[in-house]
Amino acid sequence: MKKYLLSIVFTIFAILLVACGGGEDNGSQESTEGNTEQETKVLTVGATTVPHAEILEEAKPLLEEKGIELKIEEFSDYPLINPALDNGDLDANYFQHVPYLDNAVKENGFEIENAGAIHIEPFGIYSKEFKDLEDLPEGAKIIMSNNVAEMGRVLALLEEKGLIKLNPDVEKINATKDDIVENEKNLEIDDSVAPEMLASAYENDEGAAVIINGNYALAAGLNPAEDAVALEAGENNPYANIIAIRSEDKDKEEIKSLVEILKSEEIKEFINTKYPGSVLPVND
Repeated sequence: MKKYLLSIVFTIFAILLVACGGGEDNGSQESTEGNTEQETKVLTVGATTVPHAEILEEAKPLLEEKGIELKIEEFSDYPLINPALDNGDLDANYFQHVPYLDNAVKENGFEIENAGAIHIEPFGIYSKEFKDLEDLPEGAKIIMSNNVAEMGRVLALLEEKGLIKLNPDVEKINATKDDIVENEKNLEIDDSVAPEMLASAYENDEGAAVIINGNYALAAGLNPAEDAVALEAGENNPYANIIAIRSEDKDKEEIKSLVEILKSEEIKEFINTKYPGSVLPVND
């Protein structure tokens, strides 16, 4: 009987030990999981596909090392991205340059600002028929973007390549077609095409030359450094693509980490390798 009772006591004692030990393990595991959830911060960034989303994908593992999970929301239409940031659907966006942002803020009252310049996408002049701009005939049709924020940039490119001259009293970034003071070849400059349709206009041979945004050229399978008849200069270019954020978030550590990673040597090397001459990292 004594042996029987001792057996029962030991069995109960063993069960209690296992139960207590299991409870402690579960509690420890739950605590660890809880701490992991608290430490990991989620950052949602809106971007156009090429090259912005691709660059962000490269930055993902680097941000993970800092405890930041990067979620990328891809957009195809520029006008949707800043509203998504302003209303809180995004934590940041990566697709635009400062003149575009300034114009969007002016027109819509967005409380959005520049958190850092990352890269430049040189605009290119493309032509299926002509390999040299000097060969453009009298009255040739030049197709450009209808984006108001890019008009001065495109006209400055045409002036840089010797096709027109602009009023020297007008700041180039604000120039319009009305500021053209010389147009020796009487070029027909068509500014009615949306940026995302410029590559199609080129493919369909709708003009003697088409000026295409760098990201849309890349998305269409063009290599700006090789396929463009002429390419915008990268030096002292005010049109660097930026990370934009809500003004209230400018001091957030995860935002600072995002910009720091995108400016890192690892990302610069990725950009130079994947888009040689077509996308240029900002060096500052």
